[in-house]
Amino acid sequence: MLTSQPRPFTHRRSEVNYFAGKHHRLTRKTTPFAGFRRRVPIRAVISGGDNKTSATDVVEKPEEDNGALVSSSKSGSINVKAVISIRKKMKERLTEKIEDQWELFINGIGKGILIQLVSEEIDPGTKSGKNAESFVRGWLPKPSNDPYVVEYGADFTVPRDFGRPGAILITNFHDKEFFLVEVVVHGFSEGPSFFRADTWIHSRKDNPESRIIFKNQAYLPSQTPPGIKDLRREDLLSLRSNGKGERKLHERIYDYDVYNDLGNPVKGEDTVRPVLGNEKWPYPRRCRTGRPHTKEDPFTETRVEKPHPVYVPRDETFEEIKQNTFSAGRLKAVLHNLIPLIASKLSSSDIPFTNFSDIEKLYNDGVLLKEEDQKEKKNQVLTNVMKQVLTVGDKLLKYDTPAIIKRDRFAWLRDNEFARQILAGVNPVNIQLLEGLPILSTLDPAIYGPPESAITREILEKELHGTTVEQAIKDKRLFILDYHDMLLPFMEKMNSLPGRKAYASRTVLYYTNTGILRPIVIELSLPPTPSSPSNKRIFTHGDHATTYWIWKLAKAHVCSNDAGVHQLVNHWLRTHASMEPYIIATHRQLSSMHPVHKLLHPHMRYTMEINALARQSLINGGGIIEACFSPGKYAMEISSAAYKSMWRFDMEALPADLIRRGMAVEDPSMPSGVKLVIEDYPYAADGLLIWSAIKELVSSYVDHYYSQPNSIKYDVELQSWWDEIKNKGHHDKRNEPWWPNLATKEDLSGILTTMIWVASGQHAAINFGQYPFGGYPPNRPTLMRKLIPQEGDPDYDKFLLNPEYTFLTSLPTQLQATKVMAVQDTLSTHSADEEYINQLHDIQRLSFNDPEVQELFQRFSTKLEEIELIIHRRNKNIKLKNRNGAGVPPYELLLPSSAPGVTGRGIPNSISI
Repeated sequence: MLTSQPRPFTHRRSEVNYFAGKHHRLTRKTTPFAGFRRRVPIRAVISGGDNKTSATDVVEKPEEDNGALVSSSKSGSINVKAVISIRKKMKERLTEKIEDQWELFINGIGKGILIQLVSEEIDPGTKSGKNAESFVRGWLPKPSNDPYVVEYGADFTVPRDFGRPGAILITNFHDKEFFLVEVVVHGFSEGPSFFRADTWIHSRKDNPESRIIFKNQAYLPSQTPPGIKDLRREDLLSLRSNGKGERKLHERIYDYDVYNDLGNPVKGEDTVRPVLGNEKWPYPRRCRTGRPHTKEDPFTETRVEKPHPVYVPRDETFEEIKQNTFSAGRLKAVLHNLIPLIASKLSSSDIPFTNFSDIEKLYNDGVLLKEEDQKEKKNQVLTNVMKQVLTVGDKLLKYDTPAIIKRDRFAWLRDNEFARQILAGVNPVNIQLLEGLPILSTLDPAIYGPPESAITREILEKELHGTTVEQAIKDKRLFILDYHDMLLPFMEKMNSLPGRKAYASRTVLYYTNTGILRPIVIELSLPPTPSSPSNKRIFTHGDHATTYWIWKLAKAHVCSNDAGVHQLVNHWLRTHASMEPYIIATHRQLSSMHPVHKLLHPHMRYTMEINALARQSLINGGGIIEACFSPGKYAMEISSAAYKSMWRFDMEALPADLIRRGMAVEDPSMPSGVKLVIEDYPYAADGLLIWSAIKELVSSYVDHYYSQPNSIKYDVELQSWWDEIKNKGHHDKRNEPWWPNLATKEDLSGILTTMIWVASGQHAAINFGQYPFGGYPPNRPTLMRKLIPQEGDPDYDKFLLNPEYTFLTSLPTQLQATKVMAVQDTLSTHSADEEYINQLHDIQRLSFNDPEVQELFQRFSTKLEEIELIIHRRNKNIKLKNRNGAGVPPYELLLPSSAPGVTGRGIPNSISI
């Protein structure tokens, strides 16, 4: 949309003189290309009825050359036209509509947008690319097929030997930015030239430099046409910075910084958080914003609180449809939180659930203020605003019934469902093969006690019903979910927080002959004490009422740990945080015409914006994660410790991760190169289909562009990109020996396949099931508030009298539960403009004019259609008990397609929520 405050005008001649002087100062004066733009002789020709007026003289030109600025011609000229597609706002304020109409009137005399065509060929006189310039044609925009896109025109007269256009420069003289969708140039002998943009064009008021848009053609650096080589270099330089100054919202600067904006020392010591991204607390880097540091802590950056935006490069921000979806979800979350907050205030405290019907009312009745609570506070007057909010809540704020209880309200109680979710739930990436006894800790025994687990051979064999441990290990039937070493170093600090009680857990599971995984032993550990150097408790499912309820509490503690590790490590760290450096490096080191940049582009969409929003209100000090998950204020310290101890780029590849965990073995005969230890492992089985399809696409793509020997080794942009990812983006891991080399096509294919998998399939598998599985708090509590009672404890008798009450009051309070449910609902939602991996052909065909490349993406989309059918067939296979059976929800998280909303399926191209 074009919206600006136009400059007053008096006469067309004055307009000509104004722009004749202006266009010489459009671009950088320090670059080689800017130099040739100053040297090329330009005539500004503006239509004025029957008269054509130049900035220097009056010439006679055909009517078709209306509004053109042209290079001199050696032997004749041709007329070419550019169609400029600009997207309007979906919702415009009245003032914006008035401004638009004024701009349309002003454009009628040739003012507003300056377009410059740059040839792929060198002008012998200037030693730079040939060029021609024109202002946007002076008439009303033409509507396109898209109701929110309008088309403008510009006419050029160019020499017949101009060559093919390779780039376009755009200067926006309006006071406001506009969103450029595409420019198509018609009139050259080889047919139309397409310049896909999908970018915000800044106002010259904000930045005097022109924007550079390259043609839909991928070039390696060594293959760049000579006429646009300087532009390629200039465009890359424009995206970098000197690491100084605060970034402005209109800028497109990509740079690195540490996580120094999570705490807020301005509010007091309790909101101080350590900086992540150093030797003590290593972490991936984020996008630099350059905000000043606080006076209270010179290492902490000042925060920007909602509703003010956190800087990300302009083209990384949500588009309007996404913004509306996210805002609607955020409003829903705010209201969901506000209702129980008001209720808790009126009833004196944040109350626990006291029976299961309290939870079911969230889906049947919504979150409402109880009448008796109002009576108890009869002297407290509700404001009109509160009454209106409560009325809105009554109408709008019922939670959707989550998938985990939609088919079977009691499925979550069963051991086999607890184990099934370890393979097919929202966090199916931590289970490991148990390869021997004893189970040993790697923590310092002087601090954390004896390294041997309390899970012994005798305990296990009591649960194996005749099978020996040796046989079970040999047959690969024993598995473990081990959070002991990750959590025990933080347990003392976590349990010192009010309303938080947790253990470091180990869970051993047995895969039966009937194809069912079931938990057989749980070990819960606390830090050692003088009286209890080991301080470990062992739980089995037992055979009577008391041990049944104790077992259920033990499983709830495991689920709480699993929820925290899922959110802080597998979701945030391994997808969101680790992906951001790849995106920054791609923009800083790979030209937008580089084949690798073009391949990765759909997989970077919205990630930096959603990460900035997470730093603002999700993972920050006092944010949702701290308020609603067991680690509390130590949450991001655990995430950092996990990055230090376990994150490896080479192990983020799905087959490598499965092999590392013992869940697969190498098998060259399989399409993915591995064979699963448990065939009915839905996440892995479906994930390997997606992985293999991505790998096939990437390998073919790399082969297409890197056909020459050593072409990867001598690709200067590519080598700088990989070097920057290792040394700047993941600076704290820069010296690790496991970083892949980048010398061969196989190296590059492996690196790119891993990145695309993490952004698409991996994130989908661990994100979009958050509400379907976590929306019922007993199934997946995000924190526990009590330790498990044992004989001699003051609460043990109360537990025997009312075990249900003990169980429910150990879970998050109503306010905590509903708050995290609202966030999970938002995070599990697909927006209306989501771009899915099976749509990659339609998305990428706009970026390439190479039929062979388009065919690669078409084959990929066809392959994903086949995969979707395979997954549907698997979900109907009665032999696959982890995805089929009475009340068992099918595993759909890795189905490529989805409708908008909370669907529990669909693989977006990027980490967009």
